[in-house]
Amino acid sequence: MRPTEGTCTAFGEQTRGNTSPLGATVHRDGVNFSVYSEDSTGMELLLFDRADDGVPARVIPLDRGRHRTYHYWHVFVPELTGGQIYAYRAHGPWAPRQGLRFDGDKVLLDPYGRGIAVPAGYDRSAACRPGDTAAVAMKSVVLDARGYDWEGDCPLKRPFSQTVIYEMHVGGFTRHPSSGVSPEKHGTFAGVIEKIPYLTELGVTAVELLPVFQFDPHDAPPGRLNYWGYAPVSFFAPHHGYSSRGGPLGPVEEFRDMVKALHRAGIEVILDVVYNHTAEGDEHGPNFCFRGLQNDAYYILDHNRSRYANFTGTGNTLNANHPVVRRMILDSLRFWVSEMHVDGFRFDLASILSRDEHGCPMEAPTILLDIETDPVLAGIKLIAEAWDAAGLYQVGSFAGEFWKEWNGRFRDDVRSFLRGDAGTISGFASRLLASPDIYGHVEREPEQSINFVTCHDGFTLNDLVSYDRKHNEANGEQNRDGCDHNLSWNCGVEGPADDPVVEAIRNRQVKNFLTLTLLSLGAPMLLMGDEMRRTQGGNNNAYCQDNETSWFDWRLLDRHADVHRFVRLLIASRLKRNLAAKDPGLTLNQLLGQARLEWHGVRLGRPDWEHDSHSTAFTVWNLSGRFVFHYMVNAWQEALAFELPPPRELPGGIWRRWIDTSLASPADIVPMEDAIEVKSGTYELPPHSLAVMLARAPAGAG
Repeated sequence: MRPTEGTCTAFGEQTRGNTSPLGATVHRDGVNFSVYSEDSTGMELLLFDRADDGVPARVIPLDRGRHRTYHYWHVFVPELTGGQIYAYRAHGPWAPRQGLRFDGDKVLLDPYGRGIAVPAGYDRSAACRPGDTAAVAMKSVVLDARGYDWEGDCPLKRPFSQTVIYEMHVGGFTRHPSSGVSPEKHGTFAGVIEKIPYLTELGVTAVELLPVFQFDPHDAPPGRLNYWGYAPVSFFAPHHGYSSRGGPLGPVEEFRDMVKALHRAGIEVILDVVYNHTAEGDEHGPNFCFRGLQNDAYYILDHNRSRYANFTGTGNTLNANHPVVRRMILDSLRFWVSEMHVDGFRFDLASILSRDEHGCPMEAPTILLDIETDPVLAGIKLIAEAWDAAGLYQVGSFAGEFWKEWNGRFRDDVRSFLRGDAGTISGFASRLLASPDIYGHVEREPEQSINFVTCHDGFTLNDLVSYDRKHNEANGEQNRDGCDHNLSWNCGVEGPADDPVVEAIRNRQVKNFLTLTLLSLGAPMLLMGDEMRRTQGGNNNAYCQDNETSWFDWRLLDRHADVHRFVRLLIASRLKRNLAAKDPGLTLNQLLGQARLEWHGVRLGRPDWEHDSHSTAFTVWNLSGRFVFHYMVNAWQEALAFELPPPRELPGGIWRRWIDTSLASPADIVPMEDAIEVKSGTYELPPHSLAVMLARAPAGAG
């Protein structure tokens, strides 16, 4: 039995209300509530005074004849205002074999709730077992966020050709004591604001934030917390744990302050969004929102409808092409663009959005085409992680005409070549040119390829050159979790090393990876902390490590100042080069068709495309004719002497060394205008290093 609950007499009598908009909408004289639930036989709206209350202050039973239109339950409650805590109870059949999981004891979140109240005693496990959950369940909050002053702010809509993405975790960015952020703002949106000068100095133009939608930190192994945030419980509410402010509006307004401040600094905000699953898990998971309202609509079910299709590796799969779910995703995206001013989205496991209600890939997925053609989202950055956990790999074949894609082939082929694997030269060469073998079949811009070597999922760049195998024991899964296909090389010693020779090779490899990521055709993405060799101790799946394993240790800035300087100069040179590019609107095929590009080996005009090749060189003329670049890459374990093209036909008639990753800082990279003259006809490159020469026309020429 549930505790005795309040009556409906505390306020004026509720009215019928409207089906639209979904969620809780504040009006001058009250709040309208609307929620979708097709097969429920009854619905109750619960109003709470506090998040921890085990008994609602008021229960409003919704009458099927008066408060239901088609599959929508709705009611208007006079005199309610913003800040009201609320939830639902949905009554209906508990029939898992028919795909229905109604449980009138469970307190349910509003799928469209703009705010989430989390009780101090929140208990995820309570929603997995029989019984009432009122005292320990998350609840929705009515928000009236119309009074915020944006001061003229709007999304920046920077072209991808001028974009350098920095993937970062809001909490981990400033949670470490060394961050220098005010203690009360550690790990918050406000903390990010305090570190904007650092981002500006680094030169990145966009931050890609790991999930900031409200997630369930308890969706993790026992004794650990979900750190990454890929466990959504809401697609509209900012995560309350990232707010330093109290009150229901705190997370919303603090998030907006962060966006506005980043925009003022010229930095775009891209959200990593998880529209492929929820934190409700598999058939043994909690019942706190979607499954308790309409399980078979929100999720793709297995042939045995008591179980869930698991294309995500997390226990369930959102039914993204169901009309109701499709509308929710679109409404969520529009909300974050229109009301929160974000500049774009990176879609986690985006290939799942191409699956139908049976899990089969669709040729023209409705939700993806809806997103791409929605006028509210026009001009917003759309990035797909074009694969899922069940083997659907769509890099180069993702639906639509506007989507950019995380290029996992860039990551793998660059890693393989630089660690010295055989049979990788052709793939490596293609990755440097925005992967025409993958994307050349369509007339798209080079930036369709989002180039990255590391991201949150896997080794950091430091660990990529320090570990041959993963070390995930701290996750509590006997090191079974995380990827085994890391394509890493520890440079001779597993883990931290005092040997200066090993450390020199690692530093060189780090700079090799950074150079190739930032100078290749395509749009580059860097992982938070790689610019100062942040380590996770070899953990390549730190999703449940909300501690110093994952946090950004700002003390590394002094230890690896040379790497930080290297990245800053690379970014500045890339952006300067692209700003001066002639006709930046060219497609990849047009660009490569017009480009003057010559491939070499250690001998001019004799590229080595053989299976055992570990080196390459190429000369490229930019379309303006003012610059020529000559790249040399030595992934072999011995030094190689590369012939340089004769300089007499070059602008300025001379080669200058811009980058050489084998040299100590500050000779490893210099500003382009300070490049050092090279008089020899050959250039000796030590093992595991690369160099870039440039020739440029004298100032005022041309």
